[in-house]
Amino acid sequence: MKSDRLLAILLLLQTRGRVPAPELAERLEVSVRTIYRDVEALSAAGVPVYAERGRHGGIELLAGFRTDVTGLTADESRPLFVLAAQGAHTALGLDAALGSALRKVMAALPEPHRPAAEVTSRRILVDATRWTTGKNGGPRAVVDLGVLPLQDAVFADRRLRMSYRHGGDTEPRTYTVDPYGLVAKAGVWYLVADRRGRPRLFRADRVRSARLTDAPVRRRPGVELADAWQALRREVEERPGGIDVTVRVRRDRFDLFLRLHGGTLTEPPEDDGTSEWVVARLAYGGVGEARPLLAFGDRLEVLSPSGVRGELARVAASVAELYGRSRPSGQGS
Repeated sequence: MKSDRLLAILLLLQTRGRVPAPELAERLEVSVRTIYRDVEALSAAGVPVYAERGRHGGIELLAGFRTDVTGLTADESRPLFVLAAQGAHTALGLDAALGSALRKVMAALPEPHRPAAEVTSRRILVDATRWTTGKNGGPRAVVDLGVLPLQDAVFADRRLRMSYRHGGDTEPRTYTVDPYGLVAKAGVWYLVADRRGRPRLFRADRVRSARLTDAPVRRRPGVELADAWQALRREVEERPGGIDVTVRVRRDRFDLFLRLHGGTLTEPPEDDGTSEWVVARLAYGGVGEARPLLAFGDRLEVLSPSGVRGELARVAASVAELYGRSRPSGQGS
């Protein structure tokens, strides 16, 4: 649209000073002739803009002219207020500067856009640091947050009903939760929500389906997303125990293995693209959590630790003994 282009020219001139017409034309994907017509339109609207031709010429605003018009739409302003977790700017000494800059941007926003920007700052958080537990690494499923109504629940302040599969489970469970917001942790999206008044963390790529309910959200008084996230993050990273497991999986079952256990990978699999086996490293909270690996039968072998190998051998032996017994007479043919 012409109005958007005129505003783009004005903002470029404010930030860059003199800009050659061919450069403006290239950036805005129009002809140089169109740029000159736009300059005439700006001048007719009272903007003190002029063009100088020649080798060192260009289009420029009158010295000292500024406008407070940001030109930001509601959708454009919201990303600016996505929270960065504490410490993301501390290393650069920019925490105070960031806060000051955001206050200035908020003041410059058109009044109708300010509520959406303010809500975004309280409902979306980015934590770029990696987990200090075995949750690091591994392939990350692509999540379209626009398809699942997670964003809608967060911004509409509505309770969410969802089907969710935990790592190690083969079937999803159903929960009704009260969302605080969404967190991007080292590239993985999580939903932070209360369930029955207690904080819970849900990986977005494990949500199988979700829908908003008509009930308003019920958050704990005085608790914001940043508060709930800090508590959950500490709980995960300070959780005692944990065990690292190395397995090898036959290539013809590796896609299925990733779908079921990809969330427990601690690093990318060792795969040269040709070997019959693919080596993967997983993290579990305890030996018992590795039992679902038995479902792959002889298509998966646990290489280490010996404790997990022993546990799976014990379970497999118990199952073999159960099915090896003679059935009582009169039961089956």
